Amino acid sequence: MNPAWEEAIENCLGYLATEKSHAVNTQLINRISLEALAAWMEKNHPGRAPGSLTTEEVRGFLRTQRTERKLAPTSMKMMVVALRHFFACLKREGILEHDLLPALELPRLDRLLPGTLSEAEVEQLLAVELPETPLGFRDRALLEVLYASGLRASEITSLRLENVLHEERLLRVIGKGNKERLVPVGEKALTAIDRWLNRGRPLLIKPKTGGELFLGAHGRRLTTARIWQIVQEMARLAGLQKKIWPHLLRHSFATHLLSHGADLRAIQEMLGHASLATTQIYTHVDETRLKEVHRRFHPRA
Repeated sequence: MNPAWEEAIENCLGYLATEKSHAVNTQLINRISLEALAAWMEKNHPGRAPGSLTTEEVRGFLRTQRTERKLAPTSMKMMVVALRHFFACLKREGILEHDLLPALELPRLDRLLPGTLSEAEVEQLLAVELPETPLGFRDRALLEVLYASGLRASEITSLRLENVLHEERLLRVIGKGNKERLVPVGEKALTAIDRWLNRGRPLLIKPKTGGELFLGAHGRRLTTARIWQIVQEMARLAGLQKKIWPHLLRHSFATHLLSHGADLRAIQEMLGHASLATTQIYTHVDETRLKEVHRRFHPRA
């Protein structure tokens, strides 16, 4: 990579990580997008420095990503956001004098409704028979917490022992951007956690074990990939035919709360959404409740 591009990209990523508290996955997406731009410039305009970028070159790069690489609208949007951050960093450092933001039009995204499990399917999943072994206690607690709290898989991996507030029946969660929130958990989830802490976790502790709540057989914290595997294995054991992944339980958590009358802003806080607009997608999912409300209360229903 051209040294000028490498330095500019590293400086920008460092700023976003420290000053903007970008999550690891966001940093990776930003790096991939910016290095793709640098490679495209080196191929099509060799020797050009970041400060000499033009609007037409940026549009040409995005056009290539959309047509030749056939990136989906969601991927294009993430790339555009990364470029916006990069150009803002270049302007702040005085490397770029002109404004390139007009070249960055966010692609129109179709509204994709999240998949969910029915309440019966969740009950079937949570009723799966597990052995009374350390890993069995862990997997039971993991499933209960995923559905009881709506946490992201990445938030589960970083959940620590001190984050479980037993008396208050709360979990202290560090979410995106290192933002902290408190999420209630029910009695069944807390009982499963206690069983794991008393009869499972102590047997998996190794010399280098940290303070994470959930451990793997190796004594270190679970990875998000391993959580995916556990959820899919539990779904297979439960006899569920559809594909199931951890985020599906998060969607189900929100949808079921809404269907039972929970306030949308309360759900927003529990999910850790920065904007209510993100949470409002669940109002489109919950058609059954809306039809029932209409049937019960509309005079001509």
